[in-house]
Amino acid sequence: MTKKISVLVFTLLVIVFAASLFIGPAASSRDIVLNLRFPRVFQGVIVGSALACAGVIFQGVLKNPLADPYILGTSSGALLGVVIFQISGLKNPFLFYTSVFFFALLATLTSYFIARYRGRVGNVDLILSGVIVSAFLGAVILFFLCLSQENALNILFFMMGGLYETDKTVLLIVLILVSGGISLILPLSRYLDIFAVGEEKAGILGINTEKYKFIFLVVASGITSFVVAISGTIGFIGLIVPHLARALIGPKHFSLIILSAMGGGFVLIFADALARSIAPPLDIPVGIITALFGAPFFLYLLVKKRRNIF
Repeated sequence: MTKKISVLVFTLLVIVFAASLFIGPAASSRDIVLNLRFPRVFQGVIVGSALACAGVIFQGVLKNPLADPYILGTSSGALLGVVIFQISGLKNPFLFYTSVFFFALLATLTSYFIARYRGRVGNVDLILSGVIVSAFLGAVILFFLCLSQENALNILFFMMGGLYETDKTVLLIVLILVSGGISLILPLSRYLDIFAVGEEKAGILGINTEKYKFIFLVVASGITSFVVAISGTIGFIGLIVPHLARALIGPKHFSLIILSAMGGGFVLIFADALARSIAPPLDIPVGIITALFGAPFFLYLLVKKRRNIF
């Protein structure tokens, strides 16, 4: 059953990928399709896959169905790294990705430790800590924008989240980094299955839970930061897709990560095609579209889980 669903989702991904190449202004132009539209849609697959997989990891390691990179503040931390690097005028790619990753991980760990009380991370506490961290980082970003007003408009547009034109070499580097992170997590996914039954039982089995928690948080923050570096903050993909995948194939994380990777790419390029079609030739940032659908979905999950939360 899992294999059939995976094949179906992959088929849908290929169909939507091909169809989205010809959606939008000047879609009949061969140069537009090959040189602009194809890299954009390919970027959508990378970004959607990374965010969805990060959502699976965060939800698994924190045992919180409401966790995702956007809500935890991971995306905001990565965005702060992008803004600081841009206004500094530095051009070193290694320093760029290092700084973006550092701030993403720092934001994630801050949200986690704020929410942690007596060895336990509550659902509401994690949401509130994520909101606090995101709000603080948002204020810091706006502060830097005030200091660099000549770049403010471009950065504000980037903050909305979108599949912007990206150098093909940069896109390839991000693909390698994201693929490497997902490949690292897949063999370790059985530990996420073990975490689901409780950390105490995992400890009895001789598993160093804190070590693997840290590895998972590092990888999830890393793949999030790499895609935020090229696409800004695109919210709720990491929340919606893992839930849909879990409803289709169950909680086993190895299959869940693979299906979420395909599903994340599918959802994001579909949303991007929708963003291009609403008011042509206006190109609406896809982050706005995902927020319009993601926020009600988050509210639905919050209401559904309220008895467990409160």
